[in-house]
Amino acid sequence: MDPDIHFVFGSHPQHGFVAAFNPSLPAHLADWFLTRVQFEAVPDEPGLYQLTAPEHDGPRRTRQAAQSLRTQGYAVHVDTDIAYAPANPSHPLRPNGLTERRKRIAQAATGRSPQRSAAPTTSPPSARPIPPRPTYAPTVHLAASPAGHGR
Repeated sequence: MDPDIHFVFGSHPQHGFVAAFNPSLPAHLADWFLTRVQFEAVPDEPGLYQLTAPEHDGPRRTRQAAQSLRTQGYAVHVDTDIAYAPANPSHPLRPNGLTERRKRIAQAATGRSPQRSAAPTTSPPSARPIPPRPTYAPTVHLAASPAGHGR
């Protein structure tokens, strides 16, 4: 697969409309995008996804899925020998800077979050420390009431 292509759409004799992703893209991120555009993982075929309910306007839905991923800035290849080739192939995809941004997001998604760092190695003390006893006797001054009334 071309390293500059993120997703490939094609046809499969057994699974119908299928999609695959570039191995350089994190698998959980590709899975998230493909399931959002109505593709599901094919059992026993790692990295291959099939369109859910392809009998319900499969060509249009597959074309729409490819267009949605292009809109997000991903490079998408669609096999030209199938019925869902791009509606207007005379307009090539112009780079808009989103490809580099998506690569940075994908790399950040594979790293460890600083918010989920390891637990501190020292444990807090089991009891609160007691302050030292004062060496002097505190004096309390009470103000006398003017009329001699108690409180």
